[in-house]
Amino acid sequence: MARRPAILAPMEDVSDAVFRRICRELGAELCVTEFVNAEGLLRGSRIARRKIRLAPDDRPTAIQVYGADPDRLVQAALVAEAAGPACIDVNCGCWVPAICGRGAGAGWLRDPVAMVAMARRLVDSLSLPVTVKTRIGWGPESAMPIVDLARRLEDAGVSALTIHCRTAEAGHSGPADWSWAARAQEVVSLPVIVNGDIRSAADAARALAETGCAGVMIGRRAIDHPWIFRETRALLDRGVRLDPPTLEERLALCRRQLLANVAERGQPRGVFVTRRHLNGYLAGLRGAAAIRRRLVTCDSLDGCLEILADTERQLAA
Repeated sequence: MARRPAILAPMEDVSDAVFRRICRELGAELCVTEFVNAEGLLRGSRIARRKIRLAPDDRPTAIQVYGADPDRLVQAALVAEAAGPACIDVNCGCWVPAICGRGAGAGWLRDPVAMVAMARRLVDSLSLPVTVKTRIGWGPESAMPIVDLARRLEDAGVSALTIHCRTAEAGHSGPADWSWAARAQEVVSLPVIVNGDIRSAADAARALAETGCAGVMIGRRAIDHPWIFRETRALLDRGVRLDPPTLEERLALCRRQLLANVAERGQPRGVFVTRRHLNGYLAGLRGAAAIRRRLVTCDSLDGCLEILADTERQLAA
């Protein structure tokens, strides 16, 4: 069987250029950008423009766009296409009410016919492959359209489909039901990527074995533990279960990410966006809670670097 990729999921204020670079070095074969608002991109929003900017070493990366208006989505996707991504991914899975309540994200699942028509328009308008990330349905199991939807999206020309195996109404609650990804993969020839509750390399291997899917997408676990990509590749490719990263390696990556985020976004924003990773990077350290409190109340790069240096000195003592 061909090598099945482990992919970094699109996550707002997480899967930016800095974090994509880290995850790619650790084994992520494909990364997906943060969510790019079609309206913001067409207005020339600075944030939206930052999200689609791809450095020469930031490849392969997919740009994910979202919106409720098919015309505007096509226009925004054409702008994103000019940035040279591997593909254009359409967000049809975001369950956050501010997004899906306007008909974007998982809001498309309320009208699968319109969703397929939108996807077909994108396929017909773009030169790059178009992929879709969605959920198994909007609400109760009786309304889950994903198997039939997978067929129709394939007929529309979509190149790959990522399925987060929860409903939109479930959000992140309850277990992900990977069997829906298996059912979808059985009826289509396009690659189906399984997503949801991939918390370890063992989970990734089990999800692929149970579903027969073409790849696995990893989201929230990567925030705390980007080494999951290294561990997943070792297990899938060589059957090897790697030891977790050392405390020294965790602190070194924390410092590297902090420096890169500040270089990319300046202070204090670069400091702020690093904080969401601290729980994982400090895991296993004696006094981790106190160290984290010091870091989350420090807004300066120099101050955070000194806290990390102090922690390393204590670790070496």
